[in-house]
Amino acid sequence: MVDIPEKINLAQFYLDRNLDLNRGAKTAVYYKDKTYSYAQLVAYSNKVGNFLKALGVEMEDRVLMVINDSPEFVASWYGIIKIGAVATDVYSYLRAKDYAYFLNYTRAKVAIVDAAALPRMESVLTQSPYLKHVVVIGGAGSDQLSFETLVENASADLAVAPTHADDVALWKFTSGSTGQPKGVMLTHRNSLFNYQTYGRQVLGLAPDDIVLSVPKLFFGYARDIGMVYGFGSGAAVALFPERTTAEGIFDYVEKYRATVLVNVPTMINAMINLPNAAERDLSSLRFCTSSGEALPEQLYRRWKQMFGVEILNCIGSCELYHVYITNRFGRVKPGSLGELVPGYEAKIADEDGIALAEGEEGILWIKGDSQGLGYWQAYAKSRRTFRGTWLNTGDLFRRDPDGYYWFLGRSGDLLKVGGIFVAPLEIENCLLGHPAVREAAVIGAPDPQGLIKPKAYVVVREGRKSGPELASELQQYVKNKLAPYKYPRWVNFLPQLPKNSNGKVDTKTLKEMESVNASAAL
Repeated sequence: MVDIPEKINLAQFYLDRNLDLNRGAKTAVYYKDKTYSYAQLVAYSNKVGNFLKALGVEMEDRVLMVINDSPEFVASWYGIIKIGAVATDVYSYLRAKDYAYFLNYTRAKVAIVDAAALPRMESVLTQSPYLKHVVVIGGAGSDQLSFETLVENASADLAVAPTHADDVALWKFTSGSTGQPKGVMLTHRNSLFNYQTYGRQVLGLAPDDIVLSVPKLFFGYARDIGMVYGFGSGAAVALFPERTTAEGIFDYVEKYRATVLVNVPTMINAMINLPNAAERDLSSLRFCTSSGEALPEQLYRRWKQMFGVEILNCIGSCELYHVYITNRFGRVKPGSLGELVPGYEAKIADEDGIALAEGEEGILWIKGDSQGLGYWQAYAKSRRTFRGTWLNTGDLFRRDPDGYYWFLGRSGDLLKVGGIFVAPLEIENCLLGHPAVREAAVIGAPDPQGLIKPKAYVVVREGRKSGPELASELQQYVKNKLAPYKYPRWVNFLPQLPKNSNGKVDTKTLKEMESVNASAAL
């Protein structure tokens, strides 16, 4: 039982409370060659909250954040929530049409934008009838407001809004692999419940921890462990604005002497395979977390052998705020996603929620007080997923006799690439737009490290020659049309695609072919 007061604001709890605990002078953020104390961040976020109020932002209004990882991100996120508004943050490397969608979908009156992202947004800023102000960090144009000027002129004193535990505090967006991303409405209670269960009882962060993250802060998995649960425990977070690389992660762990690394399997693989990886110093790390996609047992063991640092593989979702199943210190079972987080209930069931016999494979259903209120403007989707106190995760699992959960894939055909869901149909439709392609089918296939990536089977049009040159051309074509991570890592050419009795492409046969090929390679 987690006791959460009815009147509470998560920004006050996670950030401002550190002043009451005499941590005002303690470092909360490492950024480049600067440090920011808790007292400085409290004042900084107060200033952001005050200038947002001056711009007309009221309780329950959404504010869109398009900000690189930085102290400005931290101050903005907490400042929005302090005034009772709703933080909606998205990646700073999207396409213009994506930003147009988010501006209209959130109905944000104010968008806080990093100058580096502004060129990708400027062409769509007038497409939202709701947007009143664009606040730019690091250089505003004539039609925008300067973040730095607004902060300088704002008061550092701010009364935190009298929010209720069940007020919406933030949205987390789904990956949008089967349509446009949808915002999961999450309350102050949702966050605080998961902190008290997963954050405190599993992670056990402490004031001397320094958290470094591979994913960016817009991704809730990274933000919550670092600048939310970390701050709730008096820890510090190390931030960097540029895109993540394996070399960069090694550099930052060594520079800041990070103790916790929030990681994903794709980066774990990249770090292991860096030429000088064995020479790098990860001795400061207490542990890593891994989520976003399945962590193959082989990859886990290679990491442990090379670095000796424990990985707590886990799974969570936007719909349940954060992690609900995880491996635990001292009882990791490689290849599994671990055990249920205290405070949650789970069952392996069918699509209707009817529990299956012990040991059977089925859909994972989860119950816990971190469950969000639903998807914004998606009634039917919410009804399919949020089933009373239970949530249908859509993930296929089995539970072993020891209570460990094993991920088997999605109940649909979705692939999870680099921690993000990818719809094969989207890639297929893109390939069909190429003049050389007559038919295309995409399935998931394991790379040498066991990570699932898209694989395309293509039938070419008459007069076009298949081969490595066309394969490379098709891969580049998909990269140019879709998000780069969606491109097929392999392109196989067939004279025709297998079809079932209904005339549809038989993906089961393709998967069987892939399995045979994989076995032959062994």
